[in-house]
Amino acid sequence: MKYLVLILSFMKLFSFLSCNNTNQSNETLTDTITAVAGNFSDYPEYNKTDLGFVYQKEQTVLKLWSPAAEAVRLKIYKTSLGDDLIETFNCIKDGKGVWKIELNGDYKNKYYTFQAQFDGKWNSENADPYAKAVGTNGKRGMIIDLAETNPDGWESDQSPEFKQPTDAIIYELHVRDLSTHTSSGIQNKGKFLAFTEEGTKNPAGLSTGVDHIAELGVTHVHLLPSFDYRSVDESKPGNNQFNWGYDPQNYNVPEGSYATDAEDGKVRIREFKQMVQALHKKGLRVVMDVVYNHTGMTHDSNFDQLVPGYYYRQWKDDKYSDASACGNELASERAMVRKFIIESVKYWSKEYHVDGFRFDLMAIHDIETMNQLAAELKKQDPSILIYGEGWTAGDSPLPVEKRALKEHVYQLKDVAVFSDDIRDGIKGNVFEEKSTGFVNGSKDMAETIRIGIVASGEHPQVNYAKGYYAKKAYAKNPESVINYVSCHDNNTLYDKLKISRPKASEADLIKMDKLANTIVLTSQGIPFLHAGVEFKRTKNGEHNSYNLPDSINQINWNWKTENIDLFSYYSDLIKLRKSHPAFRMSANEQIQQHLEFIDVKDKQIVAYLLKDNANNDSWKQILVLFNGSEKTKKVKLPAGNWIPELMNYEFIKDRKTVASKFIKLLPISATILYQE
Repeated sequence: MKYLVLILSFMKLFSFLSCNNTNQSNETLTDTITAVAGNFSDYPEYNKTDLGFVYQKEQTVLKLWSPAAEAVRLKIYKTSLGDDLIETFNCIKDGKGVWKIELNGDYKNKYYTFQAQFDGKWNSENADPYAKAVGTNGKRGMIIDLAETNPDGWESDQSPEFKQPTDAIIYELHVRDLSTHTSSGIQNKGKFLAFTEEGTKNPAGLSTGVDHIAELGVTHVHLLPSFDYRSVDESKPGNNQFNWGYDPQNYNVPEGSYATDAEDGKVRIREFKQMVQALHKKGLRVVMDVVYNHTGMTHDSNFDQLVPGYYYRQWKDDKYSDASACGNELASERAMVRKFIIESVKYWSKEYHVDGFRFDLMAIHDIETMNQLAAELKKQDPSILIYGEGWTAGDSPLPVEKRALKEHVYQLKDVAVFSDDIRDGIKGNVFEEKSTGFVNGSKDMAETIRIGIVASGEHPQVNYAKGYYAKKAYAKNPESVINYVSCHDNNTLYDKLKISRPKASEADLIKMDKLANTIVLTSQGIPFLHAGVEFKRTKNGEHNSYNLPDSINQINWNWKTENIDLFSYYSDLIKLRKSHPAFRMSANEQIQQHLEFIDVKDKQIVAYLLKDNANNDSWKQILVLFNGSEKTKKVKLPAGNWIPELMNYEFIKDRKTVASKFIKLLPISATILYQE
């Protein structure tokens, strides 16, 4: 319980800091709600999919859903920020809470805002929530012909082949981090177009950028928020501003600071598509980190200015709830909010060919919304990945039993959750910097490691009562669990190891690093890697770098030169996983049948057998041994002739059968043997 309280406190603090919010008080918001909102359950649901604009050369039709508005007007501008109003139009009611305006003639490339009136007062002008293009800083929508944003060959763009979720190896990356360092050899620094550059090298001639990612061997590139967010001023492109982007402004538009021109709304769209196209050509799928749980502004957001109160949850006293610790939370269970979220992800999947979505603080969303969303996405693309954080940063009016929590993943279909069990079991609590896990000194984490190895599902040899967080199995299949040891949040893996073990030698820190992700990449479930972990990425000990400069966040490609052996180890480890289906089982029943733990009577050793392997695996039996202690240990081998694949982090090329009945495990090491 003490860990739970501590974690919730730290999560709330972290989430508040990283949201970078400037919200008005709940009291001010409450006045707005009670004055104009009425009973949300009385609001009509609009079932069509034509909100926003529908452009044709002869006529553009714009629609806004705002059932409580007394009047709505549309303003047309020449530019995205200038005082250059062209025309103002009064919208007309069109039923189901929708306001409509038909613009005769060609309005392509004009900017627009909606403005709604309540209680005789006009709220501020805003881009509508369904805007598909915006100008600088997302203040105004832009009417465009989407077909003009398609790069050459876009119609023939194909996602790389992908058979089942457990085949995925996810690589989490911020758009700017890839390219901003001088060693990247990339011209379009900090831009979507950086992902289109091939043949880039660091000063030592080693591959960087997308060539490096492809060389590493992962399958999916997970991009931190790349929709339009508010904390970076796009009108000052030379300032090299940085933010993770967890403060959404316009959900259906790419971020302008990552484009070569933020003013022209078509440019950011085209360049995002070029990025996706380039990654697909490299054999890499694209996952978007999406933040539908809250917005970067509350009262001043386009949601609240155009439909006061409706899109956000409130407590019984009408105060806005704050499970995101960012000032608000979206009410996903309300019909038009659910509709918006589902239509938004479908739009990114169809228009931008995005292959997956990671949901920030997913437990703020209700289970029904997530299931409907997954079902709709799977209709468009059966191979799409959907996963998220199965927790909140604070309490919510949404009943606990309806939340998309980690422990409710068995109620979710085709939606996976992150395993904080294996994360903290491997290296220690992320909120206690000096705490340790299995690889860096703890003697109490072996059972939590076993929980991670079986992807948090039922297994007769796993004692969940001894787990770090989960006290019972919660995953119905390994496809439901994302295994990881580090991500953009908290310390990088290398920094965490160094802080928790300040007296450890560099050689031992590297062993801990290797052991950590050897566990992740050989466990059942879906492995997830933080970009740069393959060459000891550091943020100089900063655990919350959401708005710190590039100098802290960027990938220094000289690290690859300095740690080329570590990179090669990660690459070989990924090849190992991809070569053997035994590491990628798709059902709990398979794991129960084929994965057997070996009791070695040692709290710092985890040993298991992948036995009687089928599914075209060339290895009939696989023996995996992890030694988390700083002492050499000896383990008796199961019967049969065993051939070493990995010994003390060396992949064996001259493979010979082990002569002894015992295997020696060096300190902080991983060993893998097999029978053909």
